[in-house]
Amino acid sequence: MFRPWKTCSIAPLLLFAAMAATDARAAQAQTQRTSPAPTAPATAPTGNDVQVPPPAERNPRYKIQRADVLELTFPLSTEFNQKVRVQPDGYISLQGAGSISVLGLTLPEVSQAIKNAYFKVLHEPIVDVNLVEFQRPYFIVTGQVGKPGQYDLRSDITVSEAIAIAGGFMPTAKTEVYLYHRDATGWVQARQLKLKDFLHGRNVNEDAGMRPGDMIFVPEKTITKIRKYTSPIRWGRRFIHLLSS
Repeated sequence: MFRPWKTCSIAPLLLFAAMAATDARAAQAQTQRTSPAPTAPATAPTGNDVQVPPPAERNPRYKIQRADVLELTFPLSTEFNQKVRVQPDGYISLQGAGSISVLGLTLPEVSQAIKNAYFKVLHEPIVDVNLVEFQRPYFIVTGQVGKPGQYDLRSDITVSEAIAIAGGFMPTAKTEVYLYHRDATGWVQARQLKLKDFLHGRNVNEDAGMRPGDMIFVPEKTITKIRKYTSPIRWGRRFIHLLSS
């Protein structure tokens, strides 16, 4: 006789439990949406990290320098044909299109930059860019050589040949020379070359090839530096000068 009373009392409890479970799942989902995503721990730099220059580009294209002269040819709009010189600030002045910076760009990059400048004036402009005047390749030799200075690099030569062009080694020169090269990224690479064995017919691979802009420094022998301060004649002249003063 008590079965109907038990059925009526269990139903509200089951409904309350279902509602509580639904609220719990909703709260958990809200927490997951609002909580920040876990981040990976930052990695501390190690003491062994050393900044090194990037590898040199192989067969690099010529990059525009100051005072270079460019010839611009417009096959479909010949009235815009012109010659422009790169100014000291790296800009060129274009007829009817203002000024653009071309310093450090290759010829294909310059051509694209000029096309972009003329898009407001011409419809799909076509332009050919020729380099008519440019900085000639050169190398520099300094230190203990017969004629230190800057020389044109007209062919593929080696360090020993460059020193010979600069007058050769002086009697006070070391045969361990330093070759400095600046790559396209601006990094300067220094290399020590021991040419003594090469000059005696050994270790021929020690003689490196020259590239445009390279500099060779030929240092002075240590014994020569010492003789400057230990020469009896020099000390005698200093002593006489002190007595007469």
